[in-house]
Amino acid sequence: MSQFPIEAISRARVLVVGDIMLDRYWFGEVERISPEAPVPVVRVVKREDRLGGAANVARNIVALGAHATLAGFVGEDEAATSVRQLLSEAGIQAHMITDVAHPTTLKMRVLGRQQQLLRIDFEEKPTATLLEALRDQVERLLAGHDVLVLSDYAKGALAQVDLLIELARKKGLPILVDPKGTDYRRYRGASLVTPNRSEMQQAVGAWSSEQELTDRAQVLREQLSLDALLVTRSEQGMTLFTGQGREHVEAQAHEVFDVSGAGDTVLATLAVMRAAGVDWPTAMRWANRAGGIVVGKLGTSIVTAGELS
Repeated sequence: MSQFPIEAISRARVLVVGDIMLDRYWFGEVERISPEAPVPVVRVVKREDRLGGAANVARNIVALGAHATLAGFVGEDEAATSVRQLLSEAGIQAHMITDVAHPTTLKMRVLGRQQQLLRIDFEEKPTATLLEALRDQVERLLAGHDVLVLSDYAKGALAQVDLLIELARKKGLPILVDPKGTDYRRYRGASLVTPNRSEMQQAVGAWSSEQELTDRAQVLREQLSLDALLVTRSEQGMTLFTGQGREHVEAQAHEVFDVSGAGDTVLATLAVMRAAGVDWPTAMRWANRAGGIVVGKLGTSIVTAGELS
């Protein structure tokens, strides 16, 4: 693999658009079962907030040494205050649209003895007015960036993703998409789409051999007019499909501790490498290395340039 392109990455400017979330962790100790119901009693000893969703992609981009701008929705609430503070501390340029009627998406996790016991989600779909405002925001921001990343967590920020792809194509920018759902036609015209194994199965059906996966992946890539399709396959590594054929790398994780946010790290690494002028196969290899590092960490985490290089 080629040398880590530190100087080129330092000049890279990536615009991230998508579902902004706050990941909240309550760490505790479990010593007994509740007398009220057959559930553990968790005595909380530590609380921690982390950027999630599209915000975690942006956080990973900055950690790798590039410049990140983030666009999406937050509410006027306590979670939004925490998101803004974390974005500022990370050095991310925030261009978020605030709406009092749209609560910030919040995932609250309760952990005992390093194991997740419960997750509670707070979320709401954005209105048509908010989506229009986001489209206008993206159109203004595109000119100052090298790559557009669309982080879809199916919370509604990318309900008009096809219009955002069209805007970026007119500017000639590479477009990387982390998809959701079964209808990938909405991502037509992107440069790269990065489904995980489960998402790929939802899109094209289960496959019984590597050749069948290759055939279905190449059909999907051509139908969507993609430059490349990257399937992340957990312990089976990653497989890249382009007009030149298929390339595969084996997983590099030594120990899988937590896969939360691993897709964000992979997407961020691909975007940074592409903005630095790296080709898709080489970008995949760096992303595979980054993914192998981040799954060894607890919760939504990042990989730094130092760890990767």
